[in-house]
Amino acid sequence: MTDLSGLYAITPDGLPRVDLLARVEAALAGGCRWLQLRDKTQPPAELLVRAHALRALTRRYGARLIVNDDLVLALLVDADGVHLGKDDGDWRLARAILGPERLLGVSCYADLARARAAVAAGADYVAFGAVFPSLTKPQAALLPPHFIAQAKAALPVPLCAIGGITLGNAPAVLADGADLLAVIHDLFAAPDIAGRAAHYQQLFTKATS
Repeated sequence: MTDLSGLYAITPDGLPRVDLLARVEAALAGGCRWLQLRDKTQPPAELLVRAHALRALTRRYGARLIVNDDLVLALLVDADGVHLGKDDGDWRLARAILGPERLLGVSCYADLARARAAVAAGADYVAFGAVFPSLTKPQAALLPPHFIAQAKAALPVPLCAIGGITLGNAPAVLADGADLLAVIHDLFAAPDIAGRAAHYQQLFTKATS
């Protein structure tokens, strides 16, 4: 059974390919074992090249690669799974196409009914957010206080928290029951990405000790 917990690094938009790969490798070297390829700025051909390169990197470090919103791309590069957002296709169909070995994640915002439906359709984990104000999606609605704790009590699958997460506020999110912390800016804009990833992973060690 895959351990769906830990730092969940999400790639930032718009970086040059060489810069992206260097930053991702630093995060992996720091202990990150979950990576989501998400970039709304690249044309399909370039996204495919990046996905293949990230697939090679994640394999080298024993990490998992999840592709955002694009089931076909995930299959083309033999990714470990796909993450679907608000308008990204039928969950049951995606589950059937992925098969039992690949992972299906679903964004559920602040909607427990959507999360229950996603779990019923075969989602392996569900994501909620924004937990805090987000630089990536500044217009995203914030979760009510302790929503993650309520979701943890209501759902049988791991929970991913996303939106404005930093090393400073992450412990509170973990205390509420988050299993995965999705981080973009606080990780990839850090002066020492490997060190920042290691510090995030240490939070999970403390949470389970």
